Amino acid sequence: MSRGGGSARKIIHDQGYIYPLFEEFRQVEAKVAAMDRKGIDISVISPAPPMFYYWADADLALEVAGLVNDGVADMVGARPERLRGMATVPMQHPDAAVAELERVVRDFGFKAVEIGTSIEGAQLAEERFRPLLRRASELNVFVFAHPYYVGAKSGLESYYLTNLIGNPLDTTVMLANLMFSGRLDELPDLKIVLAHGGGFIPYQIGRLVHGHAVRSETNGISKSSPKELLKRVYFDSLVFEPQALRYLIDLVGADHVCIGTDAPFDMADDNPEATIDAVPGITPLERQCVCCGTALKLLCEG
Repeated sequence: MSRGGGSARKIIHDQGYIYPLFEEFRQVEAKVAAMDRKGIDISVISPAPPMFYYWADADLALEVAGLVNDGVADMVGARPERLRGMATVPMQHPDAAVAELERVVRDFGFKAVEIGTSIEGAQLAEERFRPLLRRASELNVFVFAHPYYVGAKSGLESYYLTNLIGNPLDTTVMLANLMFSGRLDELPDLKIVLAHGGGFIPYQIGRLVHGHAVRSETNGISKSSPKELLKRVYFDSLVFEPQALRYLIDLVGADHVCIGTDAPFDMADDNPEATIDAVPGITPLERQCVCCGTALKLLCEG
């Protein structure tokens, strides 16, 4: 829900957290001005997760997705030299999700779709979501997976831990399920980008590799090493720690890491260029990949 008016207007969620409805959310020139301030040449406009509407019936969900996507297309159309578009689709209704994805690719030329790491508690690895993932792969559209949650989470009720720990945890659970279920084996051309540096999974990948080797639960379907599957995945840079970003680049390659901003939320990186420059020993080629090369490749512009 929202309260107030003008610059005082705020979004208030059932979970209790609040944030202003910044002009950057909805005004093209405010967005471009913020990009200029941060030294960003091109941004991909992604819908905020509260706009997923995964709880809605088919008609409402498709209507909301259409309104959001049309709005993103309008923003992009106003400054096409600076902005690119990312769609949302009604994942809980797979046929409608595929239809909306095809529409935004056909009508707007979108090369990206954002989906939740789970859909009202259902894991993305479930069979019913495979048609959307397969169609994205066929259309050469990259999938940006961002945490989405509803309700309380035990132990995370205080201190904004639903975001600080809950978000990277949701991404970790999603990717582990995609790995062990065989979904990534079935979709070798799928391009999936993970928010927040991939959650916790890059930093515990050795545990998954060991588990895959010794436990039948993890290797009963997928025979692929989790570490090899990890190298097919793309990651944003939002880990807020130069040593962690150095590790991620070493693990998966700079050509699989791109700048994430989280703008204009308060968990955003207000100086992404400085963040990249702070990575120990970063080379000119690595910097070029993270700052633009990886993203342009995902957008089929590189």
